[in-house]
Amino acid sequence: MAEIQARLQALSEEFSKLQQDALQSRQKLEAQKQENLGEFTKLKEGENIYKLIGPVLLKQDKADAESTVNGRLDFINKEINRVETLIKELQGKVEKKKGEIIQVQSGLQAAAAQAVKA
Repeated sequence: MAEIQARLQALSEEFSKLQQDALQSRQKLEAQKQENLGEFTKLKEGENIYKLIGPVLLKQDKADAESTVNGRLDFINKEINRVETLIKELQGKVEKKKGEIIQVQSGLQAAAAQAVKA
């Protein structure tokens, strides 16, 4: 009986960890995307743009800055797509773990019912 409960606990923890990992990755990428979009769109015409290179801020023209930000956004979007694919795979694993949890719970309930009868 204790063995079944330990297995149920381990499956539940693994299930929770899979869900948390996937969601955290997605949220982090979305935050990076919003940060890149938000800061760049706030620029007004004629404002200076600086790029941090080591300990020095160097002035940069808007076209170079746009190119850099667009490249970063492309990379972030590709990473979001990769993580979404991973999330879909994890959802399959999560469903499998749910099935295992249900089986273990059923076994636990059956064992408890037999213990009561005995």
